[in-house]
Amino acid sequence: MTAPTRHDEAATLSPTSRELWRQAEVIRQEWLGYALSTEPADRLTTEQCLTAIYARAGRREPRFAWVDSPAAALPLIQRLPTLDQLLQWVRDPVPAGPPTPASDVATVASRLRAALSDGVRHTDPELSPVRRGRAREPWPDLPPQDALDRQVPLGVVLHRGVRNALHRSLVPGFTQPVRAGLPGGDRETPVCWYGQQDAFWVGYYDILHRLGLAAYPAEASDQLRTWIDLARSGGWWWPGSTVCVVVERPAVIHTEPVPGSWYDEIRLRPDGVRYRDGWRPPSC
Repeated sequence: MTAPTRHDEAATLSPTSRELWRQAEVIRQEWLGYALSTEPADRLTTEQCLTAIYARAGRREPRFAWVDSPAAALPLIQRLPTLDQLLQWVRDPVPAGPPTPASDVATVASRLRAALSDGVRHTDPELSPVRRGRAREPWPDLPPQDALDRQVPLGVVLHRGVRNALHRSLVPGFTQPVRAGLPGGDRETPVCWYGQQDAFWVGYYDILHRLGLAAYPAEASDQLRTWIDLARSGGWWWPGSTVCVVVERPAVIHTEPVPGSWYDEIRLRPDGVRYRDGWRPPSC
């Protein structure tokens, strides 16, 4: 019996990769639905999840202040750090003062993502770029079916077509224009987490697990479940020492496809979002 050729092996393996990709597309759209939901927030679940994240960060349960838009949050978050201030504190060899809740939450999230990446059965491009050959060249960027036909690893296709695609839809496509519409813009607005729009990384690791491509340690799995429930339940949130400011989901979201995208990316239409107090970001 002759050994199968590389072409025969590819023909045997590729249907499995294509089927996993088709499943991933369906679940990705499920996550995009959560990310763009305009249903009222599940406040009980949101507060339970945030309390668990605070506890993981070594913080006591906060009081929750719910507001109807990011603009309405501004008077309550003026003393919280911007991203530039947070990064300056992190990089300072002798930081001034104790860590802020935002710093603690960022540490918790970073450690979780590292633990989840370690549980991925293939090399996770999120933390370790996958390259080919001795020259270590990047894999070609192609439409997903073409990429699989060209033997681009499924893990690379999933990272591009799930994690990166959701990121483009939810960060450049949503959170950045909304933050830019706040007084002071993105740079002057304190750092926050995005609840439903954190689906780009939460959904990515959920999909890998649901496809059988990742097995996470029990502790990381429990933490991921908290972030999954949070992303399915509520909106943006700013962690403070005693008060956590949480934004209700928008009342209206209108999106449009990104022209030429391979992975069903979307972006806000002009005047595409309205919050429950009537606020609309002028930049949208």
